[in-house]
Amino acid sequence: MAILPGVLGCRPLRRTVQVRLGTNTLRLPGGTPILFALAALRSVPQAGSQFRGLATAIHEISGLNSQAAAGEPERLLMRSVALDQFIIGDGRLFFIAGPCVIESPEATMAVAADLSKLADKWDLPLIFKSSYDKANRTSHSSFRGPGLEEGLEILATVRRQFNLPVLSDVHSVAEVERAAEVLDVIQIPAFLCRQTDLVMAAAETGKPVNLKKGQFLAPWDMANVVAKVHATGNQQILLTERGTTFGYNNLVVDMRSLHLMRQHGLIVFDATHSVQLPGGSGDRSGGDRRFVGPLARAAVAAGVDGVFLEVHHNPEQARCDGPNSIPIAEMDDLVEILLKIHATVQPFVGESEERVL
Repeated sequence: MAILPGVLGCRPLRRTVQVRLGTNTLRLPGGTPILFALAALRSVPQAGSQFRGLATAIHEISGLNSQAAAGEPERLLMRSVALDQFIIGDGRLFFIAGPCVIESPEATMAVAADLSKLADKWDLPLIFKSSYDKANRTSHSSFRGPGLEEGLEILATVRRQFNLPVLSDVHSVAEVERAAEVLDVIQIPAFLCRQTDLVMAAAETGKPVNLKKGQFLAPWDMANVVAKVHATGNQQILLTERGTTFGYNNLVVDMRSLHLMRQHGLIVFDATHSVQLPGGSGDRSGGDRRFVGPLARAAVAAGVDGVFLEVHHNPEQARCDGPNSIPIAEMDDLVEILLKIHATVQPFVGESEERVL
């Protein structure tokens, strides 16, 4: 499979490339960085699969096999996603982080402020995540969040004040259009990843979609979910591994899935939900945050594009997923370690993984 390494993405096209898009022509001047060329193509809904011109130009400067480059341009395209604030999948390790649920405007802004400082310190592409409505809680009496309108208003404030892209999950088709007015990335919950109407409604907004792999699915089964997004013309896909059901009230992480799903989009590892114990505390889920660090390190070593972490100032007092959330005070040390691992393995990720492994 042809993969676009981060260092290649910063290099320019050697010549002007023209791509026919129906009755229109998209002209990419020589000198355009390849990642920006990819982002420009992705932004055009009519682009479809007509990327041979760009694939040929990539081949000229990268040494990729010409047949593979020309035959798999859409896979090249899926290796990066352009947000307003930055590009993810450009070779840098990116993060999705925030509290599980919006508990209050004050608590949410406090976490966002600390994550913004962390992003500035380490020059991180960081997406702020929090749920405005946790519709899949174990108990009907569990705290669900402020709801759609108030929650989106808080997320919009985070985006505006800290210039962080924001992500939240949608649980019904009815809320997708409104959520897309605020969110930079729309997330499909793991339990709902096979819901065709929901997945396609999210994809039809044109926003990047984070598909969380169901705890009940094999990695290769996600190809069918990805196909639903592709059917709308949307190529902006993140695939998140969050553990697989392993008996009652337990999850296990199969690191092979990070490799097996890689051909379908950017790969994210959810290090906090992967240590969750679903329903393990009776009327709520349990978890064991001791394993967040080890699993995150292993996933980055395996070559993931991003890491998903739920954080809280005081996880013991969190109103949702406290046992598997990590204290925000521990983020700095964890990020430093993950960046060092990523710097070590990243040069090999763009090569033949069969040979490297």
